[in-house]
Amino acid sequence: MKRIASVIGLDPANREEYEAYHAAVWPEVLQTITDCNIRNYSIFRYGDLLFSYYEYVGDDYEGDMAKMAADPATQKWWAIQKPLQTRLPDTPEAEQWFPIPEVFHHD
Repeated sequence: MKRIASVIGLDPANREEYEAYHAAVWPEVLQTITDCNIRNYSIFRYGDLLFSYYEYVGDDYEGDMAKMAADPATQKWWAIQKPLQTRLPDTPEAEQWFPIPEVFHHD
């Protein structure tokens, strides 16, 4: 299993809309998340920051992420979400969310 964490900004003017969407995520988007071997996916908000955490349980992360990116419902979902978010400085060009390295874990 691989643990993935990331962070992104959220303009306070977009907070209500963003949280409303995430209170009712489209079923086809949730199915794609599951089909791409992602489990325990959570997004937390702290002020104007969103923190994402999930566990990847597959054996081809890049392939599963490509599968997710190719899914039409997910593409539509991302197109709606992206303008609500604020990319953080130094976020890698190919990423929307800034990846956070794990510095400690205890089972």
